[in-house]
Amino acid sequence: MTSDLRHAAAARETETAPHLAAVPARTAANAAGEHGIVRNPGMALDFGFLESMRNVNRSALERRVATLTKRRSIKADNQAAWLLRAIACMDLTTLNSNDTDERVRRLCAKALNPLRRDIAEGLGLGDAVIRPAAVCVYHPFVATAAEALQGSGVHVAAVSTAFPHGLTPLSTRLQEIEASVKDGADEIDVVIARGLVFGAKWQELYDEIVAMRAACGQAHLKVILGTGDLATLRNVMLASMVAMMAGADFIKTSTGKESVNATLPVGLVMVRAIRAYFEYTGHLIGFKPAGGISTAKASLDWLVLMKEELGRPWLEPELFRFGASSLLTDIERQLEHHLTGRYSANHRHAMA
Repeated sequence: MTSDLRHAAAARETETAPHLAAVPARTAANAAGEHGIVRNPGMALDFGFLESMRNVNRSALERRVATLTKRRSIKADNQAAWLLRAIACMDLTTLNSNDTDERVRRLCAKALNPLRRDIAEGLGLGDAVIRPAAVCVYHPFVATAAEALQGSGVHVAAVSTAFPHGLTPLSTRLQEIEASVKDGADEIDVVIARGLVFGAKWQELYDEIVAMRAACGQAHLKVILGTGDLATLRNVMLASMVAMMAGADFIKTSTGKESVNATLPVGLVMVRAIRAYFEYTGHLIGFKPAGGISTAKASLDWLVLMKEELGRPWLEPELFRFGASSLLTDIERQLEHHLTGRYSANHRHAMA
C-alpha cells in the first residue's frame, strides 16, 4: 500500500454513499442529439474509496469468466437479434497509418448501410435503422467523417492525446482534444500515461483526466487505460476508479496497438469497477472493450458479460461500445448464414 493511500484511508470521511439514482430514460439507439444518459460529473479524488477497491481476486475472476460464456446458449433468431445489438453498440474504427480521406468516407458509407440490402430484407427489419453508434478515426480525418455522417445520428469519435502512447506534454494533448472537437468530434477517446499508474501517481493521473474532460466540453470522454500494458488486474481496477472519479463518461480497455488488448478477465474487473462506482455515486459509466474483437462469437461473449454483470441498461450504445474494425464483416457473414445456411467469403461484403 502506498503512503498516500494509507494516509487517506485513515482520514476517510464517514459519510454514507449517496442513494442510487434511477436509470434514466434513453433515447432511441443512434438518435441524433445528446445521449440519454446523465453525464458523470466526477467527484473529488477519494483515496479511501480507492483503497477499498485494491483487492482483486484473480483466480475468482478467471473462474467467473470461464463459466460466464457457457451459461447462455444463444441460437437462431435470438442470436441474430443479439448480433444486431452488437452492430448498434459498435464504434466502427480505422486507425491505420495508411488511412486516407477516401478510406474514411468509405467507412462512413458502411456505417450508414452496415448490412447488405438482401440481408436486411431477409431479417425483416423493415423501417428499423440499425447502424453503428460511431465512427472512430484519427484527428486529421474528423472533419471528413463529420461531413459524411452529418444528420445521421452516427457519432464521430476521435482518438486523441498522442494516441496510442500518450506521452506528449499535457498542453499538446489538450490542444489535440480541442482541435478534434472544433472539427466536429462529439466523442473523444483519450489515452492515459501508463507510467502514472506504475508510479501510483493517482493525483497526477486524476488531474490530467480532469483537464482532458474540461477540454472536451460537450463531447463525451472515453478514457483508454491500455490494460495490456498495466501488468496487473489491481492496476486496472485502480486506474478505472481514478478515471471515473475524474469524470470519464466511458472507460475503455485498449488502444488496439498493445500486444494484449481486450480480454474478458480485464473486462470483468472494469465492469465491476463501474458497478462499484454506480453504487457509490449513482452515476452510470459506459464501458468500451477494444482491440482483438473480430468475430461475432466474441461479440456475443462481451454482450453476455454486460448482461450478467451490469444488467439490461448496459446493452445500449449510450453505455456500451465495441471498438472494432473487422467485426462488422464477420457479423454480416453470420447473419447471412442465419438466413441461407451458408457462409459467404469476406470479399462479398463491403469494406468494414
